[in-house]
Amino acid sequence: MATGTAARRLESYVEGAWRRGEGDGKPVLNAATGDVHALIGTEGLDFRAALEWGRAVGGPALHARTIHERALMLKEVGLKLMDLKEEFYLENFATGATRKDGWVDIEGGIGTLLTFASKARRELPNTRVLTEGPVEPLSRDGSFVAQHILLPMQGVAVHINAFNFPVWGMLEKIAPSLIAGMPCIVKPASQTAYLTELVVRRILETGILPDGALQIVTGSSGDLLDHVNEQDVVTFTGSASTGRMLKSSAAILEHSVRFTMEADSLNASILGRDAGPGTEEFDLFVKEAVREVTAKAGQKCTAIRRIIVPKAHEQAVVEAISDRLSKTSVGLPDDDAVRMGALVSLKDREDVKAKVRELAKEAEIVSGSLDDVSLVSGDAGKGAFMAPVLLRCANAMDAETVHSVEAFGPVATVMSYEDAGEAVALARKGRGSLVSSLFTNDGAVAGEIVTGLAPFHGRVLIGNRKSAKSSTGHGSPLAPLVHGGPGRAGGGEEMGGMRGVKHFMQRTAVQGTPDMLSAVTGQWVEGAQVRSDVHPFRKSLADLKIGDQIVTDAREVTEEDVEHFAEFTGDTFYAHMDSAAAKANPFFDDRVAHGYLIASFAAGLFVDPEPGPVLANYGVDNLRFLTPVYFGDTLKVRLTCKQINPRENADHGEVRWDCQVTNQKDEVVAQYDVLTMVAKTWP
Repeated sequence: MATGTAARRLESYVEGAWRRGEGDGKPVLNAATGDVHALIGTEGLDFRAALEWGRAVGGPALHARTIHERALMLKEVGLKLMDLKEEFYLENFATGATRKDGWVDIEGGIGTLLTFASKARRELPNTRVLTEGPVEPLSRDGSFVAQHILLPMQGVAVHINAFNFPVWGMLEKIAPSLIAGMPCIVKPASQTAYLTELVVRRILETGILPDGALQIVTGSSGDLLDHVNEQDVVTFTGSASTGRMLKSSAAILEHSVRFTMEADSLNASILGRDAGPGTEEFDLFVKEAVREVTAKAGQKCTAIRRIIVPKAHEQAVVEAISDRLSKTSVGLPDDDAVRMGALVSLKDREDVKAKVRELAKEAEIVSGSLDDVSLVSGDAGKGAFMAPVLLRCANAMDAETVHSVEAFGPVATVMSYEDAGEAVALARKGRGSLVSSLFTNDGAVAGEIVTGLAPFHGRVLIGNRKSAKSSTGHGSPLAPLVHGGPGRAGGGEEMGGMRGVKHFMQRTAVQGTPDMLSAVTGQWVEGAQVRSDVHPFRKSLADLKIGDQIVTDAREVTEEDVEHFAEFTGDTFYAHMDSAAAKANPFFDDRVAHGYLIASFAAGLFVDPEPGPVLANYGVDNLRFLTPVYFGDTLKVRLTCKQINPRENADHGEVRWDCQVTNQKDEVVAQYDVLTMVAKTWP
């Protein structure tokens, strides 16, 4: 690792410019060499003005864009960052992390950004107003209705992040915020802020984000939280004690500011009773435990802290894990021969050792040493190196410290259980965790233990031989899944796919007439105005409007139709073919037409067959058959343009049509949404 290079003075990007705090700044040391790597400080910066600039400049710029435009903006940023990743890897070594461990932070973070960008375009409409749930009728005549809508909060999302994931921790938070339409202020932990600052510099240099969308504070947050208001959102990742202190800040309490906390937790991994030595699950369990103890020197919020095993397999587990840990090479993170680098600072190392001494009051150290570490490279006096430590607690059900004290480093404790109930009870003694895992190949074991774990955890991984090659592992938070947990873990939920986006939006119930609701949401509502002129299938997106409608002629359903459909498709269900059996059914008076025959006839009634702007039918949503159709009934269709969703980077868009099929009594026979691809223009 290179030494002797000049320390870089970190700056904060606030109010549209890179600004240096007053004075020379405080030194931040290289975790592996002890050299001064950066100087940091925010003294004299105006945080009230930073918040106001984000609200006044960044917010409107983001609100002017649709959800897909914001997502495409993030995709472009992510691709640019991926091109620059080697620069980030070099800076990553100063954090003490090896390249392999840095991959989770750097490429994992960029991948999370890109995943959010992709899922937003795939799962959310290209609009500025999101709707949630069905339209709620509030009057018998349909003149008064309501729907929930979601719009971005009008403030700033303040993200206070931990030191252990300076890239991923930032990107996984700004991704849902920016897609939702909220500008961000990122406050990285000072110890690794140099890497976060570098990434933000490169993001801003692209010019992709609008002014005010992203700011960064490198150093103390000063009075930043004193100026948040009811439209701001604050997220925090770090220790539970710091999180509680921030959550109780006067301005946060006074203005009921949304506050999400992802705190430390004593995550558990359980070995199923079926997974003894010699099974594939036993080997997978041992491998995963060792990986979680040593990855990023154990400084992961999702790391396995408690290893819970059947009493009969306890000694075998201790021996297997100890053997692997003893072979873990420790040293400078840029040394290819090194498996585990340094902790983030000497102070952190001393804190971890102090916590291990607390744990040792209830557990014995069975592998590793607090006083000696064998290094492949580096200087133990200058770098924050530490040997991985494994403890064993003989009486875990009666212990307290092993379930309440977290040594945030390469440390884990083995404890045993007699039955599944005791395994769950031990895991629950952590009082809420981000993640737990269970290694078993027995479905009965999984069913019993996972249902006991779930209320106390944000995520549960089941590992076995069938998922071994594809599993992302115990410690990997994933963009589509919730990252958070109840109780000690903070009670928050991050990511979770598009659930995370909605955290930065206000949910509002809007009530009014169908016309007014349609005007607000941009979606046609039953009872709102319609237009019936040219067949809507002859209209491109340039001409099509919500409310464009066609009401078809009627078609009679005959016995011959039903029998032909049954013979042609092979669907000879008795209610279509046997009069006596159909009459015995409590839902029917006689033989009935197939539901899918009704849907097919409906398409035949409303489709304009000539080539035109409607390019393809790609599905139906919410199909319901509401009234039986008997021989001699006549059906007609009312097809209404319900929602238009133009794609940003394509010459077509998606159109959702409300399809209502009625009989001669005007009873609704079937109701569903038809989904089509429609050209933006047509010759």
